[in-house]
Amino acid sequence: MTPRDLQLVALRPEIPSARVSENMSLDEQFQNKTLRPIAKLQDGLLLEVFRNYTKKHKNKFYELNIEKRFIYIENAIQKDIKFRNSLKGIIIGQFTLEEYATYIKNSSALNKRMMNIVKERLQSNIQLLEEEVTY
Repeated sequence: MTPRDLQLVALRPEIPSARVSENMSLDEQFQNKTLRPIAKLQDGLLLEVFRNYTKKHKNKFYELNIEKRFIYIENAIQKDIKFRNSLKGIIIGQFTLEEYATYIKNSSALNKRMMNIVKERLQSNIQLLEEEVTY
């Protein structure tokens, strides 16, 4: 591995629940070994990018009840291609060269997994997305 690759891997948090075993599909192994740790590492940035997205869309997110906020997050990720591509870049930019080589072999299926993880991270941190109140 290159020094960059070693540094990237060293930065990633360990996720005990994200186990990798031989009886998992290669996509699931990649998800647990690579995508989940990167998403956790990038958690703060993902939240800030989503906050910026809501500002650009006139803060409508903050007018919604909790259930509709979950739907808003899902729709933003699924339907706004520019936003989706931005989120993918935040994750893919943390890949090692070897991980990128694995990713491009099955990018379509891995993109679905990646976006599901990002959606889950945003939704699980929904309380952190409250509009900041200035005094």
